[in-house]
Amino acid sequence: MAGTVLVTGGSGFLGAALVTKLLRGGWNVRVLDDNSRGRPRRLAAVAKEIEFVQGDVRDADAVDKATRGVDAVAHLAFVNGTEFFYSKPKLVLEVGVKGALNTLEACVRHEVPRYWLMSSSEVYQTPPSVPTDESVPMSIPDPLNPRYSYGGGKLISELLAINYGRERFEQVVVVRPHNVYGPDMGYEHVVPQFIGRVHKLCESSADRHLSLPIKGDGRQTRSFVYVDDFTDGCALAFTEGKHLNVYHVGTTDEVSVAELAHKVAASFGRTATIVPGEAPAGETSRRCPDIGKIE
Repeated sequence: MAGTVLVTGGSGFLGAALVTKLLRGGWNVRVLDDNSRGRPRRLAAVAKEIEFVQGDVRDADAVDKATRGVDAVAHLAFVNGTEFFYSKPKLVLEVGVKGALNTLEACVRHEVPRYWLMSSSEVYQTPPSVPTDESVPMSIPDPLNPRYSYGGGKLISELLAINYGRERFEQVVVVRPHNVYGPDMGYEHVVPQFIGRVHKLCESSADRHLSLPIKGDGRQTRSFVYVDDFTDGCALAFTEGKHLNVYHVGTTDEVSVAELAHKVAASFGRTATIVPGEAPAGETSRRCPDIGKIE
């Protein structure tokens, strides 16, 4: 499989990594991004190999123009970062829902046969079983909690993609990432937040032992996957995945937040005492994917 693929959100953390992966796999790549949260420097190494289109996925005309002549659309444009779920829920939903509708409608108009959607493990909120496979029901437990603006937008995007895909596409594939981390991912996520916090403590004190505040009691778990491993699995799911199927991409190594905090402190040559704090309302206590399907 090869041709030209449009990557929306291509200057974002995941988007830029996927752009590079697709280029190395023989695809021609066009990127649509308004750089409101993306960073053009992430694409600097491949800037001469791609076509970059400045535009907002909420703008139907911009999406339409960017979609002309492509063989696939990889839709990644979304407002990520937990702090934005709480502070800008309307924006999160607006970008999520309009972006999905605009890209799908543009694909239909231009007869683009393949649509690849980047969803999220947030669609499960608190899954009833861990490790969690793709058949576990998606859930929005409380529409009044702004945190669920992100999971809700992803859930709606999945429903739109699958149902448009029944009649209008040769291949629609959904990927649900599980806690991807890596260089230049931004500071709205737990790994870089811990790094920044420990670095600041190290600068202010020569003490080898730190008191490290965290949100919650530290028993919450996540399964982290490095970005290069993620793009390997993601590209496989997008290019080889079956029509109207959902695939988890992640690892099965479940790590507690407290353990992560200790690992970060150790990377600075320090030890730490965890200082528990109030957990955000609606935070999931455990998250670990079953990745048997992508395997």
